[in-house]
Amino acid sequence: VQLQASGGGLVQRGGSLRLSCTASGFTLNSYHIGWFRQAPGKEREGVSCFSTSDSTTYYADFVKGRFTVSRDNAKNTVYLQMNSLEPEDSAVYYCAPALKSFYGGYYCRPTWNRWGQGTLVTVSS
Repeated sequence: VQLQASGGGLVQRGGSLRLSCTASGFTLNSYHIGWFRQAPGKEREGVSCFSTSDSTTYYADFVKGRFTVSRDNAKNTVYLQMNSLEPEDSAVYYCAPALKSFYGGYYCRPTWNRWGQGTLVTVSS
């Protein structure tokens, strides 16, 4: 049972990338898949996840309006469309089951303690 993020690469400021999250050993549509990222020297942070309170997709403030999550159940794939990329978006991106939670503020809480292979996104200035 494994998740793998792919689609990263080098892009200029203002550019776009679409990341994919695929699974082996299970069906993605059985889970609410979230996206996380970790920049060098920083803690992993939630980018997007499912909100059970209103059945919507939650986006962290720093990506709201620029990133969009979608899924293709037939392909067992979840996507993260990233537009208007900034150098601050440079990080390794991961996907994992996650839900919107609250502890002093909203954040994405992983619902399993298993991290698959991430994909590196580098945004040049």
